Amino acid sequence: MMRRLSPAERASTERWSVESSGAARLLSRPGDARAGRARQPEIMPVAQIAGLRKGYAGRTVLDDVTFTVERGEIFGILGPNGAGKTTIVEILEGLRRPDAGSVRVLGMNPWKERRRLSESIGVQLQSAQLPDNITVAEALRLYASFYARPTDWRVLLEEWDLVRLRSVRYAKLSGGERQRLMIALALVGQPEVVFLDELTTGLDPNARHATWELVRRLRDTGVTVVIVSHLMDEVEYLCDRVAILDGGVIVAVGSPAMLTARLGGERTMRFVLAGGASTTPDMDFLHGLPGVMNVRRLGRSVTVTGSRDLAARVEAALAEHEVPITDVRVSDTTLEDAFMSLADRSSDGGAS
Repeated sequence: MMRRLSPAERASTERWSVESSGAARLLSRPGDARAGRARQPEIMPVAQIAGLRKGYAGRTVLDDVTFTVERGEIFGILGPNGAGKTTIVEILEGLRRPDAGSVRVLGMNPWKERRRLSESIGVQLQSAQLPDNITVAEALRLYASFYARPTDWRVLLEEWDLVRLRSVRYAKLSGGERQRLMIALALVGQPEVVFLDELTTGLDPNARHATWELVRRLRDTGVTVVIVSHLMDEVEYLCDRVAILDGGVIVAVGSPAMLTARLGGERTMRFVLAGGASTTPDMDFLHGLPGVMNVRRLGRSVTVTGSRDLAARVEAALAEHEVPITDVRVSDTTLEDAFMSLADRSSDGGAS
């Protein structure tokens, strides 16, 4: 079972508490000189989720999920496949009903006020498809007809580099061109919040980076962006803050830099077991080395996370146990390392 965040950990990552009515108030902080004085109205979070639970056929998919999304940020929901990321977003969009907990998006209950909320959000689904024969211009015109006050779809053609593609049919578009069209369609209704689910899955590296820049441009226009992804580099590059989800439980919430810093400036050593090693050499001896915090193995690839001087100790121990290695790489901790370490510690019931 994954360990839930303690109240103290939630307080360190969340600025808001959700009242039973669904309204939110700003928590006072110790030492705040303004505490007790009249405050100016605060900007409310775009999304507030507290104690969210969801299950299917007796299986728990989301368990006591709590976080907020602040206005004007790119917020990432990060986790492996099957962690419950898409379920969270579908609840925020009003497509699924939560079993328990409080959910507010732009001050509205997504399930009960779905029609009103749909006028203020844009959605790019994980699996989206248009008719093969519809052209780019026809798709934008069609989507504009769904809204009471749509933006000028011709402007979106310009902004998202679709002018030369306006008469091209959907079936003829490349992967990157389809993604640009899908983002443009999500923006037709002039949304305050856009949800992007697995935005760059299946794209080549050039198309991925081009799409990332488009998302940054979107945030710069004042739109709040919620990204669902299992790609560590994507979240680390784009997001102002991220919620790490594993097994339906929030492991941590914070900026990528903060989550990485939680490992205390540690380093990661990666290596491959050389052909001269036995078929399944025992790596348990690495766990007992001073400064080693985590050891992960996938086939013949091994990743060790620990103190900044771990490389010399690991190499000496491998030599002592006559385990030959190759392709050795030592680097500072990344968000992927932080995710794996936090998930492992949570699974073991340790502190995170």
